[in-house]
Parts: sequence; structure tokens; C-alpha cells
Amino acid sequence: MRPRLIALFPNEKKASSIKIAKEICHFLKSQQIEVTCEERVAQQIDAIALSEVEKNQIDFKISLGGDGTILRLIHRHPDIQAPLLGINLGSLGFLADIPQSMIYTGLKLLIEGRYQIEKRMMMEGQIEKEKSSFALNEIVLHRACNPCLVEIAIYVDGLYLNTFAADGIIVSTPSGSTAYSLAAGGPILAPSLRAFVLTPICPHTISNRPIVLMPNQKIELKFLSQLAPIEVSYDGFTSFALKTGEKCQITPSAKELYLVNLENHDYFATLREKLGWQGKLKHTLH
Repeated sequence: MRPRLIALFPNEKKASSIKIAKEICHFLKSQQIEVTCEERVAQQIDAIALSEVEKNQIDFKISLGGDGTILRLIHRHPDIQAPLLGINLGSLGFLADIPQSMIYTGLKLLIEGRYQIEKRMMMEGQIEKEKSSFALNEIVLHRACNPCLVEIAIYVDGLYLNTFAADGIIVSTPSGSTAYSLAAGGPILAPSLRAFVLTPICPHTISNRPIVLMPNQKIELKFLSQLAPIEVSYDGFTSFALKTGEKCQITPSAKELYLVNLENHDYFATLREKLGWQGKLKHTLH
């Protein structure tokens, strides 16, 4: 179905992003498609203010920036469930993989319906009843202001797994496996998988390794050290304190990210490019 209303979300800290948003707005209007965006940007690009539209009437949302812009959008507007197209204006992006040079080619494919929608799982973290939030990439338990390693015990389905003495623990989704978890030595998971990766941050013992768990397993992380509270961070946007003896329970979220993959989308090509892999296919002679 041809889109009728598209929401644009540029990176407001970059003037170039606002400029491109204005050009995209003009293009979409020429295609008889209405454009909405947040109030502070709407006047700058001649779009409809987001507060004036029904959120369920939005057909697509388009992010203009990098993966950080997408995460900011998801956390700022969790009520907008429309599929997301990420346009990458930065240098590294796994979610925002449409390069600036392909913007209008990509928009035409979107308008013509030449795309697929990919579901990406999200996660939920719960500390007591009043302290919960969701994350697309990762939930991180970090030592915060403590000047030393902290001890965090892991339980899976009520069974004790291990106690990590480390700077913290990263629990990531497949989408987040190429973010903080990868930097800490975690594995890359195919984005269509449903799984959690537990990756210790600078563990004291080198035998401590990342582990992949099924999302239907009950995962609990308990802070053991008699120290100041540690921080539980959700994609770097929401955080809570975790006191000694308290647990953080992690489960799949009811929320999902609906990501637009345009025609000829190639995740592995994106992976090679973003990670700078130099391997080349060699052909054998017969």
C-alpha cells in the first residue's frame, strides 16, 4: 500500500541532518505524501507537528542519522509502532544502513512497496515493580562510581550459572550484538535470531566468556558486593540504581522493532563494510 503519512526524525544536533530532512520533506510532498515530525523541527522543514497527528495513522518513520538516532527515536516515541527506515548520515551503523548517496533511490523503493519488514526482538529489565524499562540493543549492569570490580551473580531459570567479578555485565539482543557487546568481546548474532548474549565487561578471570541464552529462559542478575549501588542502563537512555542484594530480571519485551529492509538488502555486505573485513572471494579453476 502506498504510504500516506511518514514521520521524519533527523538528528537535531547536526545541521546537515535538518537540511536533508527538509529536502526529503519536499520530495515526499511532491509524491502526495504528508510528512510529520517533532514540533521543534516541523517549522524548520515545513512539516506537520507530530502532536497534530494520530500516531496510528503514521505509515513509516524515517530516521536521519546513525544507530544512536534510531535508539533515541525508539525511547522518545515508544508509542509509534510504524516500520522504521534508517538513513545513515554517520560512519558506522547496522540499523541505519541506507547511505546518504542512496536516499532518493531508497525512498522510491519504499513508495513503490519494494521492501520487506523484519522483526527485531527487544528486551525488558525489571528491578522491583517501579523500576523497569525496555531496550533494543542492550541492558548493562555497570560498576558506576565504584572504583573497583563488582561481583554479579547470574541465575538462569533459577539455577546458579556463575558469579562474575568485572566492571559489569552486558545483556544484549541480536541487534545489540554488534554494539557494546561486540566491543567487549561478545559474538555476532544474526539479527533474526531470538536470543540473549551475556558478555562480562573486563572480567577478572580470563576463563569468563560470553554465553548465549534462549529468551524463554528466566535470567536474573544479582548484585552481591557490599559497595555503592551499581547502574542498570537501557540502551544508554534510561538508567536505575541497583543496590546490594537486589536483582535485575531480564525478559523479552512485548515491544518489537519493525525494520524496513529495501529490495536487494544484504545484511552480510553491511557487516563486511561496517567491520572493515578485507576478505575476498577466491574462485577456483576447474
